[in-house]
Amino acid sequence: MRLRILTCLFALMVLLSWTPSHARAETELLVSAAASLTEAFKEIGKSFTAKNPGVKVRCNFAGSGALLQQIAQGAPVDLFASADQETMDKAEKDGLLLPGSRNNFTSNSLVLVTPVNMPAITELADLKSGRVQKIAMANPASVPAGRYAKASLEKQGLWLALAPKCVMGISVKQALEYVMRGEVEAGFVFATDAAGVKDKVRVVAQIPTEKAIVYPVAVIAGSANKEKAQAFIQYLRSPEAQGILAQYGFTKP
Repeated sequence: MRLRILTCLFALMVLLSWTPSHARAETELLVSAAASLTEAFKEIGKSFTAKNPGVKVRCNFAGSGALLQQIAQGAPVDLFASADQETMDKAEKDGLLLPGSRNNFTSNSLVLVTPVNMPAITELADLKSGRVQKIAMANPASVPAGRYAKASLEKQGLWLALAPKCVMGISVKQALEYVMRGEVEAGFVFATDAAGVKDKVRVVAQIPTEKAIVYPVAVIAGSANKEKAQAFIQYLRSPEAQGILAQYGFTKP
């Protein structure tokens, strides 16, 4: 009887220790990425998972400044992809990044857009006109797209005149939404954002920026999945991932 009980217990332990491959716990890689990367990173995440079975990529998209604040407050993030160098510089200065993991992986540009059904605006200077009452842009205090737009307007001597008309969004995606819904006459967004909604917005002009819009990515120092996070960064620089980024209008850094 005792032998029978021991045999059953041993069999139970074997069963408990064996888990079918499809039921094994996945490694979840949490990526905090700038809102402008939403569509491209969703596709890249699926592609990375297909090449790395057992690794699930979960993305959190928002303005770069808001993401940095979440990371600084202890959010369990593995990777951070910012839409500017300034935000990543702050993360590095604050000791939030794994040393040596920072890489530039793609670039973007800034454009002025209008709703497709709005009266034509042909150039940046037209924004001073009385027929333009509201201009959408991301908040310069926390969003790279907004900082790029403000800096460009300041350099061209237009900021003081246009600032009272600006409607600030919490991300570049929100600024784009204002334009798409016709709630503003114009807006400043990234070229990649405008490219995805050509039926709703019209690109009026390319906006020159003093600094190139280059996106950096880095592993977070507190990540529990540093090896997989490093592999994701390597994949971002691969021809396949760069091809996906190009499909969404991004260019090489």
